[in-house]
Amino acid sequence: MTKYIFITGGVVSSLGKGIAAASLGLILKSRGLKVVNQKFDPYLNIDPGTMNPYQHGEVFVTDDGAETDLDLGHYERFTDVNLSQSSNTTAGRVYLSILNKEREGGFNGGTVQVIPNVTDEIRRRMMLAAEETGADVIITEIGGTVGDIESLPFIEAIRQIKYEVGVENCAYIHLTLLPYMKKAQELKSKPTQHSVQDLQGLGIQPDIIMLRSEIPVDAGTREKLALFCNVSTDCIIQNLNAKSIYEVPLMMEQEGLGTVVCRVLGLEDKPSQLQDWAAMVDRFYHPAKTIRIALVGKYIELHDAYLSVVESLIHGGIAANVAVDIDWVDAEECTNPETTAQRLKDAQGIIVPGGFGVRGIEGMIQAAQYARTHKVPYFGICLGMQIQVIEFARNVLGMAGANSSEMDKDTAYPVIDLMSDQNGAILGGTLRLGKYECTLAKGSLAEAAYGSTSIWERHRHRYEFNNKYREAFEKSTLRLTGINPERNLVEIVEQEGHPWMVGAQFHPEFKSRPNRAHPLFREFIAASVANSNTTSNS
Repeated sequence: MTKYIFITGGVVSSLGKGIAAASLGLILKSRGLKVVNQKFDPYLNIDPGTMNPYQHGEVFVTDDGAETDLDLGHYERFTDVNLSQSSNTTAGRVYLSILNKEREGGFNGGTVQVIPNVTDEIRRRMMLAAEETGADVIITEIGGTVGDIESLPFIEAIRQIKYEVGVENCAYIHLTLLPYMKKAQELKSKPTQHSVQDLQGLGIQPDIIMLRSEIPVDAGTREKLALFCNVSTDCIIQNLNAKSIYEVPLMMEQEGLGTVVCRVLGLEDKPSQLQDWAAMVDRFYHPAKTIRIALVGKYIELHDAYLSVVESLIHGGIAANVAVDIDWVDAEECTNPETTAQRLKDAQGIIVPGGFGVRGIEGMIQAAQYARTHKVPYFGICLGMQIQVIEFARNVLGMAGANSSEMDKDTAYPVIDLMSDQNGAILGGTLRLGKYECTLAKGSLAEAAYGSTSIWERHRHRYEFNNKYREAFEKSTLRLTGINPERNLVEIVEQEGHPWMVGAQFHPEFKSRPNRAHPLFREFIAASVANSNTTSNS
């Protein structure tokens, strides 16, 4: 029988439920259990695909092309499990499914209500992952905060599941804030008590209470909360701030979280196997040196908009035994060659990540030109790859005003364009989403990085390299080294005569892991380290 764990949040948002869920997934997986994480969000958007990055952060894409919450990236990076569409559901998707069914006569003319119809659909989706994967444990994070009106159907659904699968197969973890009052020099437990009372009023008694705290939680506070919240003292788990999110699973295991969860669910508490993870964290904390990477983007005010890119750079640093210092560069600061050179002169590597829309494009082109002419390692991802192509077309191939038709519909040289089979589709309908095959040219940097000539990578983009200009590029020094064999689309470009200048149309950041850096990020960081050694010796 699959075991179900539900993680709810209380008091305030942004406490780190996603990291807690991912950490628990790793802890249980290290005991030999098959674990799948999933996220249920109470907002009415169908998915985060069309949401502003400033509101929601990055959109994480799965192998099957689902546009999902960024917490799925944490789940995949911690547990090394490739998730799917069934791992992320929103209230909007639930209601859309129900309303479509009602319009089709699926309820036989009956009244459609929150209970049981909405909660039934939520429960069905929560249990779908178990059917698809045969997992031993399903860990479900409920978005939002207990007490939010929009969360009520989800809370009711997880209450019902306990009695559907049996009390021995279901556990509730409630994550709350334990504030520290400096004036009184005291941890305050009342917010947690009230949050647990709210949860109990909705029919759920948490089995484990996890406390986000800035300072260690003393025994007296633990005993007090255990008494008032009806749990054992060892089920009060502190969740302290860590230097790195990758240390959190080790801290949670030391707190006894894995042992307590196994006891609550009647699972055998095998010794955890986290030695490799601990060694990775140790490498992260003890780098040989620090390198500076300029991230030139358009959403830099909200770092979560580039979350997977940032984590992948860290992974590359771990592999190279260096710390990666990210210099967040607003693309609009790069107005001309002089300001760009001044802004990027201290960077050992330059990365231009994905994005949509015209704002900041010219600054990114300036950054790509600087990287090419100054021989600074450059990594272009999705839009960053298109920027590399546009810059080369303008400044090397003599195509004045070359651009993407997304940015300039009247450009004389649309080197990036919609393909003929994409025109006329609705917003989102033209996106190439999910994993696609890419064939790599022999002798290319990409082939050397992957150690293979055939790879599969995840995509999220609409515009493509325009094959009408392919012949001109093939005669140039910008090599087209990665091709999608199904539609003959350019996926990777590389600059000849440059230490390392690579653009990828796909999103390699979605497949990087802290203890197994993505090959392209690994090699980009390695090239940046080599560049730092050269510049420091010159």
